[in-house]
Amino acid sequence: MTKYDSAPTMKDVAKDAGVSLGTVSKVVNGLPVGKVYQRKVEASIQKLNYQVNSYAKGLKTNKTYTVAFLVPDTFNPFFGWMTYYINRELEKRGYRMLLCATNADTRMEQSYITMAQQNKVDGIICLSYNEGLQVQEGLPFVTIDRHFSGSIPCVSSDNFSGGQMAAQRLDELGCRHVAFLSVGSPLVNETTKRGDGFLSYCASHGLAYELLRLYDGAPFSEFTDFLQQHLAGEAPVDGIFCVNDSLAVKIIRYLREQGVRVPEDVQVIGYDGVKDYITEDYHCSTIIQPLDKMAEVSVDMLLSQDWSNTPTLVCLPVTYASGGTTKE
Repeated sequence: MTKYDSAPTMKDVAKDAGVSLGTVSKVVNGLPVGKVYQRKVEASIQKLNYQVNSYAKGLKTNKTYTVAFLVPDTFNPFFGWMTYYINRELEKRGYRMLLCATNADTRMEQSYITMAQQNKVDGIICLSYNEGLQVQEGLPFVTIDRHFSGSIPCVSSDNFSGGQMAAQRLDELGCRHVAFLSVGSPLVNETTKRGDGFLSYCASHGLAYELLRLYDGAPFSEFTDFLQQHLAGEAPVDGIFCVNDSLAVKIIRYLREQGVRVPEDVQVIGYDGVKDYITEDYHCSTIIQPLDKMAEVSVDMLLSQDWSNTPTLVCLPVTYASGGTTKE
């Protein structure tokens, strides 16, 4: 391995790879070059442990090569996995992620928006349910799961189809009386469509259903009261679709504490496709969001130089996986 008295430069990489300085610059900046040249440059970068000086690079391009990701928290597994994938996609493109875990603090969220407007980051990817969030026109901004305005693109999974898929699966697995349980923000957002899709399938296929939609902060006892009422009688609920996996796990735990067998007596499907960090098993049967693809599309849209053809909404397809809480 070549030794250097100081950190290797772009010229050193060009000499080691046997290419021009301009070719190295294109590879470093993500511009297209021939695959043979790209492999040579990348091999020399790794060999010499060349590090891009993002500060100097930013001075030339008027960029910071930093993107802020606003997320309520990283404790919720869905948010945690999304943070991981967003960071991975940014790293691939030579960008750093400024993680802004806001704990749903509206003032903190707005301060990060202001920071972006002062050009301290090159753009924002946002997962927020703050109805008062003000976003300046022209700021590179992509949102996940919620529309802010017609000029701000939104990336989401196909929530409506996911809800239909959950209802259809419960129907196919023999359920005759199902329920949709939801808790979340009162704001209308893409996740609202999960319940809409579920109810649409039930109505069009004659599948009896119940519905309970609660807002954040509602006591869990409202769910338990609902279940006690609908698990009894001549036609008890035998299938449940929850708006996310976190709620599904809580519902499953409650049912089992009450002596209700899952999935023998009641089958349960969640939404998100969250896996256990250690075992990588699904916590329950679930509708899987393509988090890696959602992150990839969000980053590509944010860093695009041409927003003229950017769609208002990108919906990515979902899939179903059995996680032991249905009768496959």
